[in-house]
Amino acid sequence: MTTHAWLLLGAYLVILLLVAKPLGIYIANVMEGRGFAMRLGGPIESVLYRLGGVKKDEEMGWLKYAFAILLFNLLGFLAVYALQRLQLWLPLNPQAMANVSPDSSFNTAISFVTNTNWQGYGGESTMSYLTQMLGLAVQNFLSAATGIVVVIALIRGFARHTAKTIGNAWVDLTRITLYVLLPISLVYAVFLVGQGVIQNFDAYKNVTTVEATRYDAPKLDAAGQPAKDDKGNAVTESVSLRTQSLPMGPVASQEAIKTLGTNGGGFFNANSAHPFENPTPLANFIQMLSIFLIPAALTLTFGRMVGDMRQGWAVLAAMTLLFVVMAVAAMSFEHQGNPLLASLGTDTSVGNMEGKETRFGIADSGLFATITTLASCGAVNSMHDSFMPLGGFVTLWNMMLGEVVFGGVGTGLYGMLVFAVMAVFIAGLMIGRTPEYLGKKIEAYEMKMVSIAILVTPLLVLAGTAIAVMVPAGVAGIANPGAHGFSEILYAFTSAANNNGSAFAGLSANTPFYNTLLGIAMWFGRFGVIVPVLALAGALAAKKRITASAGTMPTHGPLFVVLLIGTVVLVGALNYVPALALGPVVEHLMLGLAH
Repeated sequence: MTTHAWLLLGAYLVILLLVAKPLGIYIANVMEGRGFAMRLGGPIESVLYRLGGVKKDEEMGWLKYAFAILLFNLLGFLAVYALQRLQLWLPLNPQAMANVSPDSSFNTAISFVTNTNWQGYGGESTMSYLTQMLGLAVQNFLSAATGIVVVIALIRGFARHTAKTIGNAWVDLTRITLYVLLPISLVYAVFLVGQGVIQNFDAYKNVTTVEATRYDAPKLDAAGQPAKDDKGNAVTESVSLRTQSLPMGPVASQEAIKTLGTNGGGFFNANSAHPFENPTPLANFIQMLSIFLIPAALTLTFGRMVGDMRQGWAVLAAMTLLFVVMAVAAMSFEHQGNPLLASLGTDTSVGNMEGKETRFGIADSGLFATITTLASCGAVNSMHDSFMPLGGFVTLWNMMLGEVVFGGVGTGLYGMLVFAVMAVFIAGLMIGRTPEYLGKKIEAYEMKMVSIAILVTPLLVLAGTAIAVMVPAGVAGIANPGAHGFSEILYAFTSAANNNGSAFAGLSANTPFYNTLLGIAMWFGRFGVIVPVLALAGALAAKKRITASAGTMPTHGPLFVVLLIGTVVLVGALNYVPALALGPVVEHLMLGLAH
């Protein structure tokens, strides 16, 4: 790694940790109905409850809470699907974008509702401004709010005792959106506009380029068909263009919540590699910071709400240590040039620049890739498909850990807390005591819910990948045969089931087969985990709190941090190492043999 890479990583960690605590405390106050924000926004909140028929002080058991979350997201899915299917006849469509196909609409609607933001289409050539704003950007807020309120419900499960309720889903969704996501996104969007991110409703602009673009195109005969010479070869002619169509649109408003809510869905096909989405190194740094901002803060929200900040710092420490290891690995692998290019006499001393923006370089691209795959955020400022085999391995492995290393807003923390319960259960077996976490006994029912929450995702990933490589419709999407083609399919299902949304990009996935199968993986990867997490919250809230004794294992010290990290890594290894061996590991070995 270069000096720049170390300084970048160090600056990132310092700033992230400095802002995490005040934001975490602020979120705790909001979700507990305290603080200045509640006094300022109270009248607006009351109006919203009256319009929605919500009784503010009426709390829910876990089943009712889960039903409300599922209903809320189902309605969001239907709304986004309808907007895509009808966009040709709706306003704010200056380019007259056609209605989106049923299978692509299905996939995209599920994708944005589940906070996955997998995109099998090019945004600037597919979606109208209305669809982008009213459908995709709105769901960026609501899917982020869903993840946060679920973890708040789980935290209440740990904090309460002998309670039958875990909160009111409608109140929680309103407060996290109104007091956290909206104000931060507003300030963030203004900053992005200042950096050069566009925000308008203009039609696309045809501009004259500084240099002409020259390429060979098929020559057409009188019938308009590609001409061929006397040997049957296609005839081409040189074409020179001096104009380019520049897409416009309300980008900054969507870009802000895209990264803040760990969504990742770009307004443009190139995502955060596009200069209209990510124009400067400063904008790039703030985008990386915003992805981890709320996930880091929520660990301290957890500590505040359970009455022991040390618990939050312990979880944050585990996340930070894993993140540093992954970031150093990714940047190190990408700073190593391709040995095959070196054998051809190409200078590879600068590292692997393939698929990377020269505005950002290797260190910023490697760090961005680590952050976005550790979080459930599909935003990218480089093409992961062009990473070195071990660089691609890191991005895959990050998602396979369950995206609990900071992870998505809410999802990362509730995933890590599930692993914490698993860790104390393992420790309890080792010392022959009933496991406890935060004064709650972990018994058979809790472990069943933990097991379901942990195993749903790998089941979807491995089963989906197996189906795709066995059926013709799945194999037809592979552009690169061999180990890399397998990695592309494995990456797609890992990204979908873990609600990440990034892609290796070499897989032709915008087909009825992949749109449907990946859509199913996204839906159950999201709600197949949320439901058992809420069931766990309900069970914990109903339990009595046990007073700590001499035999209670402390869950706020270095030993617990190491145990938690070991549990996360061990479960990831047991689930996915055989699949990884068939993809990026084989590819790396083949690269060495070829060299």
